[in-house]
Amino acid sequence: MSHPRNADDIFSEFFGVSRPSGPSGPRNADDIYSEFFGVSSPSGPRNKDDIFSEFFEVSNPSGPRDKDDISAEYFGVPSPSGSGSSGGREGGGGGGGTMHHGGARKAAPVEKKLPCSLEDLYKGTTKKMKISREIAGVFGKTTQVQEILTVDVKPGWKTGTKITFSEKGNEQPGVIPADLVFIIDEKPHPVFTREGNDLVVTQKISVLEAFTGYTVNLTTLDGRRLTIPVNTVIHPEYVEVVPNEGMPLQKDQAKKGNLRIKFNIKFPTTLTSEQKTGLKKLLG
Repeated sequence: MSHPRNADDIFSEFFGVSRPSGPSGPRNADDIYSEFFGVSSPSGPRNKDDIFSEFFEVSNPSGPRDKDDISAEYFGVPSPSGSGSSGGREGGGGGGGTMHHGGARKAAPVEKKLPCSLEDLYKGTTKKMKISREIAGVFGKTTQVQEILTVDVKPGWKTGTKITFSEKGNEQPGVIPADLVFIIDEKPHPVFTREGNDLVVTQKISVLEAFTGYTVNLTTLDGRRLTIPVNTVIHPEYVEVVPNEGMPLQKDQAKKGNLRIKFNIKFPTTLTSEQKTGLKKLLG
């Protein structure tokens, strides 16, 4: 006749040993811990440090751990600090751009001409440039936006001077936006031409003026009136030089180049007999 089995019988069947002697009835956590792990359960409640030490046989670092500690423990290297590089990146050259930290490629610079009059480059000016560019959203969708960029043109800047706006090109996933580069492009002037830091102007005069003297009247690029008398005989190769009336020097805007005045002498196509006789007397 079968009888109900108690806890001792069941324990003996499953584990092959008799249940440790002790008072019958429910067992507490300390008894169960001792039976399964062979050591006494620590008295009182255990904290996370005790549990960590028991299972991993090393002390749990005291206090909260940050992502650098956890990365070093499990992967053997510190977690990269911050979210990546920012600012101060070099502008890309021509071609396919440049590689940056983390393997990201920077798109090649986008260059645009910035037309400037000679007056702009003489006095300096501020230009507002409206651009359109694509901005990448959180989920990779791009949106076209418009921006106004301010370019401060300095006195003395020359054709080819570059003004760079960092990373103002279109945004693309996994690619650092291109730099936007404006390149100064000097527009032709109706009176002056520029040769380095000098301004050059050509005056048309008659043979009579070449022999008897000529006065040059000019309006400068900043609106001043210049009166320059030339009291010498002017020949086709003659150049009148006016110091400090050229373009401002880019590196030292307190100084200027020279104004050089060249002459285009208009010779008569025919002479009367009396004119020829008079010239012979004058020049003979």
